[in-house]
Amino acid sequence: MVTRFMLRPPNSLPFTFLSPPRFLPNPLSLSFSLNSTTATATATAANQNLPYGPSLRKGHKPSELPKNQSEEAIEQVQEDTDDLLDTNSFTRAFDIAALRVPSERCFALENRLRGHLLNWARIRNIARVRGDEVDGELNDYLKHRSDSSNYDGDTDGLVALNRRIHGRAEGDGELLPPVLYRDKLVKTFNTRGFVKFRNLARMSRPKKRKKKEEAEGRDKRGSGRNAVYMVEVVEDGSGSEEGEEDLSGLLGDEFKGRKWRGSTRLLLLDEQYADNRLEDMPEAIKAVAKEDGDQSTTSALELVRCRLTLFYNYWQMDEILEALLPKDMIIPSAFETVGHIAHLNLRDEHLPYKRLIAKVVLDKHKPKIQTVVNKISSIQNDYRTMQLEVLAGNHSLVATVVENGLRFHVDLGAVYWNSKLSTERQRLLSCFSQNDVVCDVFAGVGPIAISAAKKVKHVYANDLNPCAVDYLERNCVLNKLERKVEVYNMDGRRFIDAIFTNQKARPITQVVMNLPNDAAEYLGAFRGIFRKIPNDKEITLPTIHVYGFSKGEDPEFDFHERIRIALSEVAFEVKTHRVRLVAPGKWMICASFILPERVAIAKVHAEPVS
Repeated sequence: MVTRFMLRPPNSLPFTFLSPPRFLPNPLSLSFSLNSTTATATATAANQNLPYGPSLRKGHKPSELPKNQSEEAIEQVQEDTDDLLDTNSFTRAFDIAALRVPSERCFALENRLRGHLLNWARIRNIARVRGDEVDGELNDYLKHRSDSSNYDGDTDGLVALNRRIHGRAEGDGELLPPVLYRDKLVKTFNTRGFVKFRNLARMSRPKKRKKKEEAEGRDKRGSGRNAVYMVEVVEDGSGSEEGEEDLSGLLGDEFKGRKWRGSTRLLLLDEQYADNRLEDMPEAIKAVAKEDGDQSTTSALELVRCRLTLFYNYWQMDEILEALLPKDMIIPSAFETVGHIAHLNLRDEHLPYKRLIAKVVLDKHKPKIQTVVNKISSIQNDYRTMQLEVLAGNHSLVATVVENGLRFHVDLGAVYWNSKLSTERQRLLSCFSQNDVVCDVFAGVGPIAISAAKKVKHVYANDLNPCAVDYLERNCVLNKLERKVEVYNMDGRRFIDAIFTNQKARPITQVVMNLPNDAAEYLGAFRGIFRKIPNDKEITLPTIHVYGFSKGEDPEFDFHERIRIALSEVAFEVKTHRVRLVAPGKWMICASFILPERVAIAKVHAEPVS
């Protein structure tokens, strides 16, 4: 029997920093404090308006955590380098009621009472606590009185158990206990060996080790730092009745004063029934209790009071950031994932809290996320690299990304990568066939070029960034496609002119130009690319897929006009596709068209703009 804990009244959110953050211009205190009268009244009124389910604004802040959990929380905070967040302040305790039922009936009753159970996200309705697991063999010897019609005070079960304890089982059709059996084998040993040696096959196999709960007496999902929630029995509905056997000497102190129930489970009831008695419960629960009572003289189903404790690891990122950040601030809930790196694009209003946000992101997405970075400035250089600031985790910006069944090594500090375009890359690859020869003018580290190499005949890949070309070659070898990909490190215009005028190059059927800022300006390089080819020789006009940004009211028409101006040609068909909205009113567009023959054989070839 566990003594009932006295919990403090619910307070407002007591989130505190361990020390004033040094990164703020003026140290901000994120602690919320009210006087006791005002806090209690405010919390009571707020709880009535809060939606169903667990919340950081509901429940109690435990006055004292279990010793092992307190030590773990302190250790976790001390190991953090910045000491930004006290994770222990996010622990919340809720008073709930539960039904203690036999373990063999718990799943059937769970389905029957589903609408009246707790049904909270990430919390199972069935809980285990200390004393619920009992050796199944004892059920045959310690049956309840109601199970024996001729109960006379000296049950057959206790007699059989007494026989096994003292070894008086021979001749009764029961096996000797292991200790007495080994003693018997020693006495009967001879040169022929042991006679009728039992369990030989079992002893020849290694024993299966069962994982035991570190915290005895609690249903604790996870252990150590991974603890999510914990269920404790605060008040047991059973009591010691006159004439009831005291099983504490046989089964342990947790059975002191408890009736024999065998192996049991707890069905956690809805939070609104926390203070209800059994007679005040819904009809479905009372019907289950009545049926159980009709089957035995003393019901095996009992109502108990429990305490459900939710730890920091239970709460999701949005819930924690909503509690920590100012009330009217937009919660940064989305970020791009590149391998083990979380790439944030924080607003100016988030910058004073950037390290706090990064720590929460890192905590809530471990072990997948090991580094959190923020983009300092937009892409403004020819290499399309971003200036990144590491906010949390390790400082490694070299990640391995898996896309389309291929692996890509990426250094976010030196090359360009956008995971949000993976769907668009899949769409583009679906336009290629096995007879195509692809020319990727701005290949980067090869997400399109290498993926296309699995499907098409050959790929010509180019990029101006020498670091990106280095990773492109590595990724070709990594995916065993180096024989189908030719890599170049040139300016885009020079590459287009060189690859199309080279007599040894294979006829190119598909051209990809994924440089949204400037790709349309490079289209002028296609004018006159086939001007030197004899008239009697057949030429292959490639299909060009060019990407660009548009802020116009009609993004497709606006981008279409830019393409026509760049090619100095009007009469040709262009198919456009909206890729995604990169900013309010700014679309990323993909335009696909077959290069007009008049442009390809034009006599006047526009000189590249320096």
